[in-house]
Amino acid sequence: MKLYGAGKPAPNPRRVRMFLAEKSIALDETPIDIMAREHKSPEHMARNSLGQVPVLELDNGTTISETVAICRYFEELQPEPTLFGRTPVEKALVDMWIRRVEFQVMTPVGMFWRHAHPLTAALLRQHKEFGESNRGAYARAQRWLDGELADGRPFLAGTAFSMADICALSTVDFARWIGLDLEPEHTHLAAWHERVTARPSAAA
Repeated sequence: MKLYGAGKPAPNPRRVRMFLAEKSIALDETPIDIMAREHKSPEHMARNSLGQVPVLELDNGTTISETVAICRYFEELQPEPTLFGRTPVEKALVDMWIRRVEFQVMTPVGMFWRHAHPLTAALLRQHKEFGESNRGAYARAQRWLDGELADGRPFLAGTAFSMADICALSTVDFARWIGLDLEPEHTHLAAWHERVTARPSAAA
């Protein structure tokens, strides 16, 4: 099988690399040069019609896109250590937190990147006022996350590190790279960030 991805700061390929590192699964990543627009080449579009990375290509030619779907595939192949929960409740909570991170945290970061950052200005028509408005949305997301973590739990979905933490860490780190810093007053969120960053998989 082949894993097509891109290096840092691209957050989506990093999620899969972190997941594989947590599972101790060795799989080389075939790089796609995003800045050279290789992800929009006919060859890559044949793997993923949306022209995005990562993409997992199986030996039989089947291709799987979307980070969570790729990681679920590997979870089924190698259940331990589990990163999607064990019990029905744990699995539901991990799914809930993945969705919350996607909508509440990733969306404003992505919209700021697309519509307010200078690196994307040459790639699409930006709506800068809308893009800048997402600073406030991301600030609200930080306050919300800080409040959620105020109960003392170490990770988003409970006591175990999960795919939800991987999604959140890759997003927060990408946000910092594009100029959306974590606000220092959110001490619970800062402590969570320190915990998950200390894991070896965070270097992926």
